[in-house]
Amino acid sequence: MPSKPAPMKKAPNKEPAKKEEKAPVPAPEPAPVEAAPVEAAPAEAVPAPAEAEAAPAEAAPAEGEAPAAPPAEEPKPPTPPPADEPTSVPVDLFIEDKNDTSVTVIWSQPEVVGPSGLDGYTIEVCQDGTEDWKAVNEDLQKSSRYVIKNLTTGDRLKIRVVAVNAGGRSPPLALPEAVQVKEVADRPKVRLPRFLRQRYVAHTGAKINLTVPFSGKPKPVVSWLKDGEPLDTKKVNIRSSDRDSILFIRTADRQDSGVYEICVKVDDFEDKASLILQIVELPGPPASVKVVDTWGFNAALEWTPPKDNGNTEITGYTIQKADKKTGDWFTVLEHYHRLNATISDLIMGNTYKFRGFAENKCGISEDATLAKEEASILKTGIDYKPPEYQERDFSEAPKFTTNLNDRATTVGYSTKLLCSVRGSPKPKVIWLKNQMIIGDDPKFRQICVQGICSLEIRKPGNFDGGVYTCKAKNDHGEAIVSCKLEVKQPAAPADAEKK
Repeated sequence: MPSKPAPMKKAPNKEPAKKEEKAPVPAPEPAPVEAAPVEAAPAEAVPAPAEAEAAPAEAAPAEGEAPAAPPAEEPKPPTPPPADEPTSVPVDLFIEDKNDTSVTVIWSQPEVVGPSGLDGYTIEVCQDGTEDWKAVNEDLQKSSRYVIKNLTTGDRLKIRVVAVNAGGRSPPLALPEAVQVKEVADRPKVRLPRFLRQRYVAHTGAKINLTVPFSGKPKPVVSWLKDGEPLDTKKVNIRSSDRDSILFIRTADRQDSGVYEICVKVDDFEDKASLILQIVELPGPPASVKVVDTWGFNAALEWTPPKDNGNTEITGYTIQKADKKTGDWFTVLEHYHRLNATISDLIMGNTYKFRGFAENKCGISEDATLAKEEASILKTGIDYKPPEYQERDFSEAPKFTTNLNDRATTVGYSTKLLCSVRGSPKPKVIWLKNQMIIGDDPKFRQICVQGICSLEIRKPGNFDGGVYTCKAKNDHGEAIVSCKLEVKQPAAPADAEKK
């Protein structure tokens, strides 16, 4: 720390000021003793610190000025360097990336920048073994990262960074070792997708298009094997780029099933990954179906798995039966997993044939296996007597379940009266107006369906209002409901008179 204040005291801008102050110092020294004016004290206080800096021996005997000197010295040590002084050295310079033609360097800002700030950085390079440093950036670099481009592959370069501000160039920060311009060889890595880490199943005839990404520098060499042997390029196409490899089969068949292995190699390093491709199709029918026993209304069947499972496991069986008389097939078991079953509820006196289908992930087999044996359900001498039931008397007197409601209508506007009735035997319904039977008057329309009774009054007049009654009658009694109908005059003529 003592080395830093020294150049600050000898700054060329301050020396002329000190010389001008030293000349008047001896003359005014006796002045404060004789007169001690108020304005003279501050004038003397200005040169006192300057004298304390230049000649500490002269400041010691001045007892009156001793308390003023410490406050002037205390703020100076922690003050930052002036604007015209270079910054400190940049820190943490290292290589971020490199390839055949460029090198990317990154660093951190200097710890001491100064009040004027930082103008930028200069990046310099030179060939290893020389000191011929040359700047690679024409303008100052503002950020702490720079890509040195257009380099020659194989060169060994020394690289350093210099911070620049108003005070000039900072000391340079150089890499500890020369850098060879060469692409970094990252170890290869196959990144097999999650859905390919398990068995990949596809149907015959499907299009297979599987993409396997990988990483590595420089560009890896990609190779594929199927079951340990080279691929048949007539059946399987491989398309590889810098980042992935695509396995493509235009039309898959069962021969394309197997274990495919991808190998990605960079120099002496390689990485491998395997995927299992399974091409499946419909299975064949069961190898055999037999009727092993028949008793009562039941038949016992057994069958064996198909010879061709379609390149995947069998998920179930379907069993059908047919009556020999009609020849129509009906499914009795579906998605059945066992190899034997008992078919029940067969009809006495009929003879049945049976056949079976196999099923896998693709579906049910196209063909079926027919059992050679038939199951005949014989008749037995059982006399069947149907149970005798006592007939129930459902007779009931008429009863209205929905009553008539009072209504109001306008002259010339048809209206309808509704009610519902029940009874056994079916009751006879009669409509009355003011206790008079309506009969077959064409002005009224009478309907009674499923116990719903309606009376439609077509374009009622002034004299069609009154009490309407519905009477229901059968052998067990009768029931009556009534309502009042009010026929009003239309409001249109009254509105016309007002107008």
